[in-house]
Amino acid sequence: MKLRPMADNVLLKQHEAPEATVSGIILATTNKEKPAIYEVVSAGPGTKEIEMTVKPGDKVVVGKFAGSELKLDGVDYKFVKLEDILAVVTD
Repeated sequence: MKLRPMADNVLLKQHEAPEATVSGIILATTNKEKPAIYEVVSAGPGTKEIEMTVKPGDKVVVGKFAGSELKLDGVDYKFVKLEDILAVVTD
């Protein structure tokens, strides 16, 4: 099943957090907090007032409680409005 966001909605997939720290300490999965970094899966076309500034493949930072969560085919997704995206992550 494929999802196509409408208007200024963006479909995000959670970016996987590292399992170990830089020094090699393995992190327990039960105590890990969900990272705020997501990958853009799909973005709507925008509206007359709002031009879409993200594209599929971008990594973005989203507020902790922003958007609506959805589980589809065993994968966790999140729908957010473009205004809920706080920043685009660049390398």
